[in-house]
Amino acid sequence: MTMADSREVMNIRQASQYLGVSPDTLYKYVNEQKIPAFKLGNRWRFKKSRLDQWMEEQSSEMELKKAKKAKAATQAAT
Repeated sequence: MTMADSREVMNIRQASQYLGVSPDTLYKYVNEQKIPAFKLGNRWRFKKSRLDQWMEEQSSEMELKKAKKAKAATQAAT
């Protein structure tokens, strides 16, 4: 377990490491309001529990889209 995995509140570097994306990508997501984050002073912070919840939501959305696509393909084939 890395230090980022054990922290509830992470900075941009720790959160990018935890999520497996570059800090630049994470800044982009923050600026586009795609990912839950908050500012503490002038620095972005990320709550691990919110990131986990966000990842779960993203995963569920992807599964739903795949299921809809498969259903549409099956209906088109019949």
